[in-house]
Amino acid sequence: MPNKVKLTAVRKTEYPDLMARYENPIPHTCDVQVGQSWISENGQRPEGLCASAWESMRTFVEDLAAGKGNFFDGWMKNPMSAMLSCNDGFRPVSFYLEVIED
Repeated sequence: MPNKVKLTAVRKTEYPDLMARYENPIPHTCDVQVGQSWISENGQRPEGLCASAWESMRTFVEDLAAGKGNFFDGWMKNPMSAMLSCNDGFRPVSFYLEVIED
């Protein structure tokens, strides 16, 4: 039976200097709020989670859902977790992923 994986936004930052130098103005940016969380079931992208953020963590979520963990031989205190950031270089969001019990 696959594990459920909780994804929690734990930090969001912005780099205004990089935005001013490289980014074209865009009307809509990231809606993720610190503390917001989602539950992935069967290793699938949770509804409402940014597709770009999902692509940066999908493999880790799938592995955790399949019972795999201990990434990079002891990287995390909780071996059934991971800390990842989305791939937005201007306003990255860090997510804590963890296997949860029903």
